[in-house]
Amino acid sequence: MTGSDAAKGQGRASLSAQAREEVRLRIVDRRYPMGARLVEREVAEELRMSRVPVREALRALVAEGLLELMPHSGVRVRSLERADVRYLYEVWEPLAVQASRLAARAVAGCGDGTEPPGLSALRESLERAEQAAAVDEGPREVAEHTAFHDGIVALSGNPLLGRTMEQLSWQLQLLFGLREEPAHMRAQHAEIFRHIAAGDEEAAAASTLLHVRDSRAVALKSLFGDTTLYTSNQ
Repeated sequence: MTGSDAAKGQGRASLSAQAREEVRLRIVDRRYPMGARLVEREVAEELRMSRVPVREALRALVAEGLLELMPHSGVRVRSLERADVRYLYEVWEPLAVQASRLAARAVAGCGDGTEPPGLSALRESLERAEQAAAVDEGPREVAEHTAFHDGIVALSGNPLLGRTMEQLSWQLQLLFGLREEPAHMRAQHAEIFRHIAAGDEEAAAASTLLHVRDSRAVALKSLFGDTTLYTSNQ
């Protein structure tokens, strides 16, 4: 491969990544609603790109679980069924609990009282989420809550956990954007943060377990009207 060919390949990869990010954002903020068919040519025109990087981006988003192949041709935004929600939470629950436990352990390991940089990032995510909630900016609040959970994973210091959670992050953000966010769940985020900041592994794990299970109940209520598992403690 010549230097020119390599440069072209890198440029196309960069455009593909840009297209993937743009389409992701449109899915998460529901400009592309669940079930919407995405036409490669139309998406390329909207993004002002050629069809090749857009085609690669759509394929990547199918692999991520945000898009699904249509029976005959093309792709559409994935519609979440009850089973999809159950599967997602079954995977996320143990990972989220372990991430909080490891994050608290990392904080406790700073025996000299030094605050890990990741802890301030968590605090800032919570503050921005509260600000977004105060002015009823749902998409921004969802993004900050997702950033909070991603920040816990980063603070855990486990790169394998990070790579595993990366595969779930956008599906979770899509789900979070479809359901309501009761105030008690924002309070749960603050409680998780307090336990992590105190370096209390088991309390951080327990509060995260409660939060994830409440999150699942809220999702089932919002999406399917299921009240049997809703455990609001408002």
